[in-house]
Amino acid sequence: MDALDTFTLSRIQFAANISFHILFPTITIALCWFLVFFRLRHAATRGTPAAAAWGQAYYFWTKVFALTFAMGVVSGITMSFQFGTNWPGFMERAGNIAGPLLGYEVLTAFFLEASFLGIMLFGRGRVSDRVHLAATLLVALGTTLSAFWILSLNSWMQTPVGYEIIDGKFHAVDWLAIVFNPSFPYRLGHKLLASCLTAGFLMAGVSAWQLLKGAAAPGTRQALRTAVVAVSVAVPLQIFMGELHGLNTPEHQPAKVAALGGLWHTAKGAPLTLFGLPNEKEGRTDYALQIPKAASLVLAHDADAELKGLNEFAGVHPPVAPVFWGFRVMVGVGLLMLAVAWAAAWALWRRRAQPARVLPRRLLWALVGMTFSGWVATLAGWYVTEIGRQPYLVYGLLKTAEAVAPHPSGMVASTLAAYLTVYALLLAAYVGVIKHMAEHATLPAPAVAPTTPHAV
Repeated sequence: MDALDTFTLSRIQFAANISFHILFPTITIALCWFLVFFRLRHAATRGTPAAAAWGQAYYFWTKVFALTFAMGVVSGITMSFQFGTNWPGFMERAGNIAGPLLGYEVLTAFFLEASFLGIMLFGRGRVSDRVHLAATLLVALGTTLSAFWILSLNSWMQTPVGYEIIDGKFHAVDWLAIVFNPSFPYRLGHKLLASCLTAGFLMAGVSAWQLLKGAAAPGTRQALRTAVVAVSVAVPLQIFMGELHGLNTPEHQPAKVAALGGLWHTAKGAPLTLFGLPNEKEGRTDYALQIPKAASLVLAHDADAELKGLNEFAGVHPPVAPVFWGFRVMVGVGLLMLAVAWAAAWALWRRRAQPARVLPRRLLWALVGMTFSGWVATLAGWYVTEIGRQPYLVYGLLKTAEAVAPHPSGMVASTLAAYLTVYALLLAAYVGVIKHMAEHATLPAPAVAPTTPHAV
């Protein structure tokens, strides 16, 4: 690390922090809505044998949610410190916009989650079923609102509007334009669906593991079926949302599109590069496997449309290889998700008359292998988004190098090493705890009867 300067080390450190943090909200945003569904099914089947199974599914996955939520909160606090310690120039220049949006996230989302999480986790039997369901619903709403505000800020950094610059600082002119900036609807939809896929494949993979290891609890089959149906619907919706986002990006961030497509020179009827080795030094993609005119057809819906190449952005385009490969990893994992999800959904449909037999073993193992596939796709897509914005923090207006703190490189390197060590241990512990919980699933404890006044 001695060969790396402060700027590079600070970027790696922030990337490591946000990469670790994003793993957990990506699960909790959608997982809480799964819990709402389990709670509703439990209420709807009350008095039948199915009620106990739905209740156990809710009980088990609430524990997973609580663990994941805690990891997300702790890592999020650590990440937010770096705005002040490593990137003071960002808040100094853009704090008038970033500060209120982050504040809204705390006021409308985090407080909502914190206020009702205790009731959701410990209120069963102590409050009425309606209050407990409402608490679960409000926590789910809070996680979604949190994503709303964070993605609004991130999207504004990608497509800034509604501002004016006075003495080098950003000031809000139109808050509606800032919040609902041009890329926000696509990023929000893309993220919410990514969360559904991440939580869904986690649930399907853990449930499949329980079935394979003979550790299935009463709610395991219900959780597996719910997850498979959810992801089989969410994958094609995500592909559609990605298409809409792809049509939006060339208008606002053409350099990012050129990098992810490996387009070195502006051309009409640009080819789609499926694979190759980006050679930034020579300005070409070596060993490229291309489909003629397909890039123009996909991105502009016109086979002869002109797409800008990286030659149009000399000195101000992102590093090509990470964006190029990140996009292909994201798409590749997405297609694998589609194949596994639809195969599992088809098998469930064929076995719908045999509730005791959920899926053949080969599909159960496939789902186990896909348990954390959502994390892989999310990180790959996040790298495309964030690296593709470079060399800017606020696209086209504030360069990343202008915001970094002038710390000694050795100090940044030492804290980076510490972060990486702690995060590796925490991630291993998180996966290990989930494995242990899956293999030792238990029924929920009997509900505590509400205390009521009575005559002595």
